[in-house]
Amino acid sequence: MLRLALPSNVEWQEPTLTFLESCGLPVERLDVRRYTAAIRSLPGANVLFQRVADIPLKVEEGRADLGIAGLDRYRESHREDGDGIILIEDLGFQRCELVIGVPDSWIDVSSLADLVDLSLEFREQGKQLRAATKYPRLVQQFFLARDLRNFTLVEAAGAMEAAPAMGYADIIADISSSGTTLRENRLKTLTDGTILTSQACLIANKGLVAQESGKLSLIKTILEFIEARLMANLYYSVTANLKGETAEEVAQNITSNPKVSGMQGPTIAKVYSKGADGGSWYAATVVVERDKVMEVVEYLRRIGGNGITVSPMSYVFEDTCRSYQRLLSEIAKGEDD
Repeated sequence: MLRLALPSNVEWQEPTLTFLESCGLPVERLDVRRYTAAIRSLPGANVLFQRVADIPLKVEEGRADLGIAGLDRYRESHREDGDGIILIEDLGFQRCELVIGVPDSWIDVSSLADLVDLSLEFREQGKQLRAATKYPRLVQQFFLARDLRNFTLVEAAGAMEAAPAMGYADIIADISSSGTTLRENRLKTLTDGTILTSQACLIANKGLVAQESGKLSLIKTILEFIEARLMANLYYSVTANLKGETAEEVAQNITSNPKVSGMQGPTIAKVYSKGADGGSWYAATVVVERDKVMEVVEYLRRIGGNGITVSPMSYVFEDTCRSYQRLLSEIAKGEDD
C-alpha cells in the first residue's frame, strides 16, 4: 500500500481535500472520526490523517511514503542526510510567511541592520536578544547568515505574539498570513525580515518508494494529475470565429502576433455556417496564459473575430512529468551513493 499522509488540522484539511478533488483525486472518508481514508481512483493508496506539523517527520522516518505539509515545517525538520525530498514545492494553497516581529514601540528598528545594531547594544549591556519561535533551526540560520550573533532562541509552542509583552522574549519569529495578529499584539515586521515564504508542498520518502515498482506507478499517477492541474491554472482556452479564404490564412493572421498564438499555435477548424454571406468561416482556438486573455480577445476582435469564448483548462499535460523525473533522479542519486 502507498501511504499518503494528509493534514488532520481543521485549517488545513478542507483546502487539502478540495485541492486533491480538483486534481481528480477525491479522498473518500467514511467517518470523520477515522484517521484513514481511500482514493477510489487509486486502488492501492491509503490515506492517513496526521497533524500537519508531524507529517514531515512521519515521511522522513518512513511511516508514510508521501505527504502534504507546509514548506516551513519541512525546512525546519528535514535532515540533510535523510530520505525526505520535496516533489512539488508549491501546491498553490496555505500561503504564509515566516517573519520576524518586533515591538512597534521600537521606532528606530525597521530593518535587519537595525536589529543587528540593537543586538550589539544589548551585548554592551551584558544581555542577549531573545527571540521566541517554533522554528529554531530556520531562525538561527537566518540570523547567522546576516551577522546577527548576539541572540538566544526561546522555543515556544503557544501563541508567541504575547511573548514580548509578557517579558520572556524581546522579539518573535513566527508564521503570518496577513499580519493582523501581529498588529493586534503591537508587533511589526521588518522590511527585510521574511525568513521563508511558505505554502503547501508535496514531499516523499525516496528510500521507501524506490523499493517497490507498484508504489512508483501510483506516485507517477498522483504527480501527473497534480502537475497537470497546477499547469492548467496558468492557462485559458480562447476560441473565436474568423472569416478567411483558407484555414492557412486564418492561422497566419493569428501567428503573425506571437503574443497571442498560444502554446503551440492555433487549432483551426472549418465552421459550416448557417448563413450564405459568400465567405468561409473558421473556428480558431488558442491556449494562452491567463494574464494575456484580454490581450488575445482584443486582437481577435481586431482581425474580425466574433463569438469569442474563453474556458478554463482542467489539465495541461506536458511532454514529461517533471516532478516524477526529479524523483527518479533522486532515487538514482541515492543508489549511486
